[in-house]
Amino acid sequence: MNTTTIKTMTLFTTLLVVSALLHAETAEDKGLAITMEVDKRDTGFVDSTASMTMELRNKQGDTSTRYIRIKTLEVIGDGDKSLSIFDRPADVKGTAFLTFSHALVPDEQWLYLPALKRVKRINSKNKSGPFMGSQFAYEDLSSQEVEKYSYKYLRDETLNGIDCFVVERYPADKNSGYVRQIAWINKQEYRPEQIVFYDRKDSLLKTLTFSDYQQYLDQYWRADKLYMINHQTGKSTLLSWSNYQFKTGLTNKDFSRNSLKRAK
Repeated sequence: MNTTTIKTMTLFTTLLVVSALLHAETAEDKGLAITMEVDKRDTGFVDSTASMTMELRNKQGDTSTRYIRIKTLEVIGDGDKSLSIFDRPADVKGTAFLTFSHALVPDEQWLYLPALKRVKRINSKNKSGPFMGSQFAYEDLSSQEVEKYSYKYLRDETLNGIDCFVVERYPADKNSGYVRQIAWINKQEYRPEQIVFYDRKDSLLKTLTFSDYQQYLDQYWRADKLYMINHQTGKSTLLSWSNYQFKTGLTNKDFSRNSLKRAK
């Protein structure tokens, strides 16, 4: 092999290495790409309604259950709108919670308390507070827009027999109650299987597990059960979903502040 051939091969190898480096996908790029695919696969459902039970469990194992109806309106280019209406028990009947999720600015949230007959706006600085005594914070209940976080792919991992991407995400909102979250994303269906939350001190706070997934309209996956355990208090909340309906004709008028008081 002559010197010219050796130099040519060395140059070719060098160019391949440089090209690979230039086109290498960073952990941040891969984390973002995975999340964008999750978002893409859940786009286009238009609107939905569902029934939900919220089971609150304290450290001693005592439980209480609330019955809620949920309405959701998809907003292309921004966060979704949602309305939660409490039907039972009597002490929370008529309570309604309205969320305007946003991608780039703080979410807007209002709570109607029938006993006071007034609408209370949730301060964006208090979004880390518990919703109606549950282990879900107000910020957990808004739609999870891609722009709300920065991302980093960590690894591939099997969770409960399911092949997953493991992605760490960091809230962009300085008022978030979390410094970071770690999400296990189903590789085949691009849906979340588990999310672990770390508080502002970077201590393990909560774990959210998704189970009993059902597919609707041959595309959209919804978990029938969401279980949130607070590792610091021992309390937990189980959300059980049923009676999903899609493309029901909901409009922006169904999600106004005035709709809180007349929610039925």
